[in-house]
Amino acid sequence: MRIPKKIKIAAVSILGIVGLLFVVLVVHIATAKPVVYDNATLQISRIDFEEAIDSAKAKEIHRNLKSIPGVKNDRINLEKGVVVYFHDNKVINSEEVFNQLIAKGNYKAKRYVISNELAQKKACPVMNEDSFSYKFSRGVQRIFN
Repeated sequence: MRIPKKIKIAAVSILGIVGLLFVVLVVHIATAKPVVYDNATLQISRIDFEEAIDSAKAKEIHRNLKSIPGVKNDRINLEKGVVVYFHDNKVINSEEVFNQLIAKGNYKAKRYVISNELAQKKACPVMNEDSFSYKFSRGVQRIFN
């Protein structure tokens, strides 16, 4: 049985596009340079609140955080009661930020500290190092770097 000419053309076109996209992906991974930040002392930290945070309390927390020297930016997740903030660790560390925030607002909260196991990871702590995408990108980087 003969395969119609239109199906052959469609199949070859699809395979060609997939091949081209694969080559583009490999070239992108191989040529991507690590991002260099001029703010190497910027650190992200987290505070977990044990009390409910409404919009008024969120604004108060935001104001209190911004008044602490060295704190750059913050994000508040009202549903989970979590505050994530960026701070310059040459100016202030996360424990000092936490202590100053608690002193300003008398909040029921605790500072989030990662485990030693997560701190020792070379990749992002939430990245699955056993996944195909991680292994593939690491393999391509090793070939070209």
